[in-house]
Amino acid sequence: MRSKILHWLSAPAALLVLMFALTACNTMEGVGEDVSAAGRGLDKSAERHKPY
Repeated sequence: MRSKILHWLSAPAALLVLMFALTACNTMEGVGEDVSAAGRGLDKSAERHKPY
């Protein structure tokens, strides 16, 4: 009986884990884009303020 319940719950649990993993990937992609944009802004600012 117990193994039947665990078997019945395994597919929804796996889908839930997959959903969270995909969400985390999208979130990390967004963070990477934000960090890249900040780096580009810093680079442009440094170029504008060069003493020569």
